[in-house]
Amino acid sequence: MEIDGKAWALLQAIQQDGRLSLTELAARVGLSVPATSERLKRLEEAGVIRGYRALVDPVAVGYGVQALIGMTTPQPGKQKLLAKLAEMPEVIECVHVTGQDSYMLRVVTRDIAHLEALVGAINHFGETRTSIVMSTPIPLRPLSPPVK
Repeated sequence: MEIDGKAWALLQAIQQDGRLSLTELAARVGLSVPATSERLKRLEEAGVIRGYRALVDPVAVGYGVQALIGMTTPQPGKQKLLAKLAEMPEVIECVHVTGQDSYMLRVVTRDIAHLEALVGAINHFGETRTSIVMSTPIPLRPLSPPVK
């Protein structure tokens, strides 16, 4: 699917506020409501828009510590590790990476003791390196059109 200027305008608007009404979204991107609705439907069907969700502040819901955990895991244990991580609500992101680590995890925990227990629960799958997040000076931000 080709992502033209209007599609990028839609994508940027809904990334900023996924709760915009179709009327407001159409006005922002300069399309009619039916055209906006159709474009959104096509973007969803093509898998460009994978979903709509709320951003929840971890601290506000009781997760006072965020950490990044790099893991080096031998090939035979990777599927068991991934199954374990998938059932742990504290693991909010897991990415398969190149380099020294096999995976990088973003986790949230109530406190340091909770983080220690979490690391202990996965340590037998491989070597871990944990970094506690001090702050997020550049938070996850909306995608923009690629620079040409």
